[in-house]
Amino acid sequence: MTEHPRHRLDAVIHAPVRFSIVAALATVDEADFATVRDAVEITDSALSKQISTLEDSGYVAVRKGAVGRRPRTWLRLTRTGRDAFERHLDALRRIAEGASS
Repeated sequence: MTEHPRHRLDAVIHAPVRFSIVAALATVDEADFATVRDAVEITDSALSKQISTLEDSGYVAVRKGAVGRRPRTWLRLTRTGRDAFERHLDALRRIAEGASS
């Protein structure tokens, strides 16, 4: 018997807010914190918490710096994060198509 594709879903990425964050970052090389926050429509604290989870999993890299005198945070998907996102999307497609392999 072939394993159902749901077993290939990534538990870290599957949460709706984290999925939205990863999807937003998948379309760019890097994005600043505020851009991602606004795109995903969540608060700073909610984004910070979700980014910590994604960073701990090795899916997102965080770079801190400044623009002028203002602190700035940039986010990017790591290679591991991009690969995990692609596998997760593949599993979702297979489920949606009714595939079992």
